[in-house]
Amino acid sequence: MEIVYYTDPLCCWSWAFEPQWRLLRYAFAGQLAWRYRMGGMLRSWTDYQDPVNSIHRPAQMGPLWLQAHYVSGMPVDGRIWTEDQPSSSWPACVLVKAAEAQSLLAAELVLRRLRQAVMTERRNISREEVLHEIIDTCAEESPDVIDARRLRRDMGGEEARMSFMDDVKNARFRQIGRFPALVIRRPRTAGTLMIGWRPFDAVLKTLAQVAPELGSGRRPENADAYVAFWPQLTTPELKLALGAEI
Repeated sequence: MEIVYYTDPLCCWSWAFEPQWRLLRYAFAGQLAWRYRMGGMLRSWTDYQDPVNSIHRPAQMGPLWLQAHYVSGMPVDGRIWTEDQPSSSWPACVLVKAAEAQSLLAAELVLRRLRQAVMTERRNISREEVLHEIIDTCAEESPDVIDARRLRRDMGGEEARMSFMDDVKNARFRQIGRFPALVIRRPRTAGTLMIGWRPFDAVLKTLAQVAPELGSGRRPENADAYVAFWPQLTTPELKLALGAEI
């Protein structure tokens, strides 16, 4: 099975979806191939429109983030939208693609750290200095995975930018304008598209439509087993994995 995950570091609903996404990959470890595509949710506020949620300016984003928190339980601090409003998600998207050039794991680590920084620490990930701090943190935590010097260089390079633009074009081709969005498919097939935050049972139902033979996958026997797989966890992520649906 293959999953293409369309997302954005500044998307609160993608952060809210982390418990389901992480459990899905644990449940079917070794049976799923996956990759990220960055959606480029916010190029700038001059051309941003979200008619579904009636958001047209930064101050309107805070209530949406609180809604994502209440629905998912994931920690969210929406005060960034009154204190230091991010102007764009594109620099962070390019950073993820630069990390992906090193490895899929590097992209995973950088994307997770970007989400945590903006969602829970009120750090403006549209600022270059914040991105450099995140690079340093990721490299310190995982020196065998991330080459900080190379990542800084590649972040400003043409290859990462073109890789990101390819992701944006692919999302537009598929008419994906909301995140998270997952394309779940067998190799060389069109697959099934799931858009928006969904509880884990709904994710399993979509997966079963494509590959019923996979069943419901495995669950961790205890917290230690899950923490060994995902060393950094929030409480909602652990609760979902241990059977407390949210």
